[in-house]
Amino acid sequence: MIRFILNEEEIEYDLQSGTVLLDFIRYHQHLTGTKIGCREGDCGACTILTGEIIDGKLRYRSATSCLMPMGNVHGKHIVTIEGINLENLNPIQQLMCDEGATQCGFCTPGFVMSLAGFCLSDKKATKENAIAAIDGNICRCTGYKSIEKAAFQLTTLLHNRGDNDPASFAASNNILPGYFSSIKERLIELSKKTTLESNHDLNNERLAGGGTDLYVQQHDVMTHSSIRFLFDVVELNGIRKEGNKCILGASVTVTDLCESTIILDSFPQFLKYAKLISSTPIRNMATLAGNFVNASPIGDFTIFFLVLDAIITLNDGTSKREMPLRKFYKGYKQLDKSPTEFIEQISFELPSTDSKFNFEKVSKRTHLDIASVNTAILLQCDGIKIINAGVSAGGIGPIPMYLEKTSTILKGKSISTETIQEALQIAQQEIKPISDARGTAAYKRLLLRQLMIAHFMTLFPDILNVEVLVSDEVIK
Repeated sequence: MIRFILNEEEIEYDLQSGTVLLDFIRYHQHLTGTKIGCREGDCGACTILTGEIIDGKLRYRSATSCLMPMGNVHGKHIVTIEGINLENLNPIQQLMCDEGATQCGFCTPGFVMSLAGFCLSDKKATKENAIAAIDGNICRCTGYKSIEKAAFQLTTLLHNRGDNDPASFAASNNILPGYFSSIKERLIELSKKTTLESNHDLNNERLAGGGTDLYVQQHDVMTHSSIRFLFDVVELNGIRKEGNKCILGASVTVTDLCESTIILDSFPQFLKYAKLISSTPIRNMATLAGNFVNASPIGDFTIFFLVLDAIITLNDGTSKREMPLRKFYKGYKQLDKSPTEFIEQISFELPSTDSKFNFEKVSKRTHLDIASVNTAILLQCDGIKIINAGVSAGGIGPIPMYLEKTSTILKGKSISTETIQEALQIAQQEIKPISDARGTAAYKRLLLRQLMIAHFMTLFPDILNVEVLVSDEVIK
C-alpha cells in the first residue's frame, strides 16, 4: 500500500509500485495539468515537486514524474500544477502572463512548477538561481527571454524571506496556497502510520534507485516488475568523512553531492562540473550507484570517480565485498556483479592539498545531453613535478576507461609541453573508439586530445605553450 499526500489530499493506493507517477497523476487522479512529453526526463513538461522531511526540515525538490516510480513517492508530499492554484492566478502564473512567457502553453505547467520549487527552496533569491531552477524545462515557442524575465521578477517576491521557512513564507505571502504551512506536520503524522509494504519475488526481483536510467530504457518492464526500492533507504544515503576518506551512500544523488560541504571543499569547481550533467530535476533524482551500474561507456560520474580510484561495496543481502570501481567493468554493459548484489556504498580518499583535479565534457548540446567524450584528471604535484597521476575517459571504448598507460607515463615527469605531447600520444594508442550516433571514431580521438589539453591548460595556464599543443598533428 502506497501512502502519500497529493496536493492537499492524503492518498492511500494499492497500485503496482513500478508504475510511474506521471501515469498515476493523469490516468488515476485525472490531473491533466501535468503533461506527457518526452517520457525521458528531458523536456520538463511533467515536472512536479516532492516534499519530505530531511533532518527535521521540510525540503522540496523538482522531479520529472515520467521517471519517478510510485515506490519512491511513498511518505512524501507530491505537488502538481493543480496543487499550487489560488482563487486567482498565483504570482508565478501572473508573472508568466504579464511577461508574455507562454505561447502554445504545453510547457508552461512545467516551468511554473520549477519556479514554485525555487520559491520552496532555501536558495538565495538571485537571478542566477531562478534561471538554474528552470534548466530542465524546454520551450519550443517563446525563445526563453520572456520566461527569463518572469523568473527575474519572481526573485523580488522572495527578497524579504530571510531565514523563514520557505514553505511557510510562500503560504503566508500568498505566493502558494495556505495549506503548505501545515504539510510538515502532516508528513510527520503520515510517517507514523506505516512504512512501504513490499511483496517481492526474491528470485525475480529488480532493484531501483532514482529510476532515471531504468525507466528510459525499460519503462514497460519496470512497470510490471517486482521491485526493491533503494532510493529512500536511510542506510544507503548520506555523505560523511572518516579521516581523509569520503564515504557516500549508494543512493546519494547528484544534488546531494552539490550541497555537500565535504565535496565542495575538496572540489572547488564541482558545481561547474555538475552543470554539465543533466538538469536540476534529474540531478535531484539520479543516484551515484545508478550511474555506475548503468555501465554506460560515457557515464559522467563513473568517469569522475574512476580517476579518484573509488572503492565500491557490494551487498547481496547476506554478505558484502569490496572492489575498486576500476575493476567493476568487464565489457560493454557487463559488470562484475551478481544479479542479487547491489552497491551499498562508495568510498574514496579525498584529494590532498597538493592535488589538482579537472573534469571536461563535450556533447552535442552543452546541457541536458549525454557526452560524446568526457574525461577527468587527478594530479598530485610538488611544484611542477607530477608525483602521481590519474586520467579517465568515456566514449572512447566499450567501457568507462581508466587510462592506465597514460597515467603511468605522467608520473615523475615535470609539467611541460613535451610531457603533455607524450601523454597525448600514449592516450591515442590506449583508446579504441568506434563511430556511432555520438560521432565518428576520428572525431572522438580529436575530442579526447583536445579535452586532455584543456585539463592541463586549466590546471597550469601559465606554464604551457598553447599554440604548440593545439597545433600538434592529431594522431589518426
